[in-house]
Amino acid sequence: MAKSDKSTKASGMNAQERKSVSALSSIFALRMMGLFLILPVFSTYAHGLKGALEHPELVGIALGAYGLTQALFQIPFGMMSDKFGRKPVIAVGMIIFAIGSVMAGMADDIMGVLIGRIIQGSGAVAAAVIALTADLTREEHRTKAMASIGITIGLSFAVSMAIAPILNEWVGVSGIFMLTAGFSLLSILVLYLVVPEPENTGHHSDSEVTSSMFKEVLRDGALLRLDAGVFVLHMSLTALFVVLPLVLISNDLLPQAEQWKLYLPVMLLAFALMVPFIIVAEAKRKMKQVFLSAIAMLIIASLMFAWAHDSLWWVAAALLVFFTGFNTLEASMPSLVSKYAPAGAKGTAVGVFNTSQFFGAFIGGVLGGFLYDPIVQNFATVFYVVAAMLTVWWLIALTMAQPPYVATITLRVDAKDEQHAQRITEQLLAIDGVAEVRVMIDEGAAYCKIDKKVIDEDELVTKAATLI
Repeated sequence: MAKSDKSTKASGMNAQERKSVSALSSIFALRMMGLFLILPVFSTYAHGLKGALEHPELVGIALGAYGLTQALFQIPFGMMSDKFGRKPVIAVGMIIFAIGSVMAGMADDIMGVLIGRIIQGSGAVAAAVIALTADLTREEHRTKAMASIGITIGLSFAVSMAIAPILNEWVGVSGIFMLTAGFSLLSILVLYLVVPEPENTGHHSDSEVTSSMFKEVLRDGALLRLDAGVFVLHMSLTALFVVLPLVLISNDLLPQAEQWKLYLPVMLLAFALMVPFIIVAEAKRKMKQVFLSAIAMLIIASLMFAWAHDSLWWVAAALLVFFTGFNTLEASMPSLVSKYAPAGAKGTAVGVFNTSQFFGAFIGGVLGGFLYDPIVQNFATVFYVVAAMLTVWWLIALTMAQPPYVATITLRVDAKDEQHAQRITEQLLAIDGVAEVRVMIDEGAAYCKIDKKVIDEDELVTKAATLI
């Protein structure tokens, strides 16, 4: 029934899989750096553009605008890649992103930058890149491949925060936009010259959105809590950076060219402090407690910003608390989505989750733009509103149950019809440690959720191979 090569699996990814994952991770990194590099330097630049004085709210809207079109187009781009091919759809998306970057870089007024940011977000290739990654990796290594991409995104965020002020000093924000356009075009070369052509392109429910599963995912209370949470998380981040660069300059705390001296040590230390929280959450099975603690860190940090943003050391401490909580949540929330998602519906659950994240970034920019008044410099107002939204999220998260501590394992199966699929499902569920099973006949796959403290993947493959 189940087909697997244990000796191949034991040796890890093969050379082509490693090459594919490395290349696709680099494409993700180039794409995300194009968005993240702007974050710590945009507000001070945008307030000097034509039209910003009369309409200061457009600064925040422009900062978050990419999130709106990213949210609208990321699922359709993934579905189009099923129909038109992965590489052509990714290449078109990267070209759109490059066009938006050039438009934003050439604009001398805030409206031009806003339009460029909207176009940038329209090149929403994340789902298509994930689908190509699934095509190029075997089922038993797919989770590892997706984790590698996730780590790459986190590192690109940290690097962007550290080097953006330096790049701004060298080439300015317009130059950064042009640089991101270059990154985008470079990623197309990597796509066609380095990434192998997949032997088989198919739909993978564990990695891609499946339209028939939307209703199931949108009715799941646990997943909806996470969707609301990631919305608030990225709303808070974007709203924070509408005003934080202005805080550092307006209060003469740190010139923009030297702000890397703040961001670099904070990001490094925040990553280090995140690790024990993740270990406790996963190994000690204290996910809910760590989750609530991380949200509380964001609330505390927001209040710290509001109470005393005229001291560099106080701002540095607040940033450290904020990014320790933020990094902990960014690392743990995708894992929670995987744990809560019904077997075989992880791709759809992640698609909805990511859409909520991008909408949150957009609303955060809008919120920060409308709340902040550059005449009176009411920084505290933004921080208090962010703290209030985070408190609402903490109360929502308080109602969540401890998540099931399960991992998703994919088995290749040859189910000939619905009756055969049902028989395979029943036999797999009878194995101790298997909590949930969904057999997808058209994919030739059985998605199993297992408790790894009871049964590991090797054991499951061995036992499943003896079933009919």
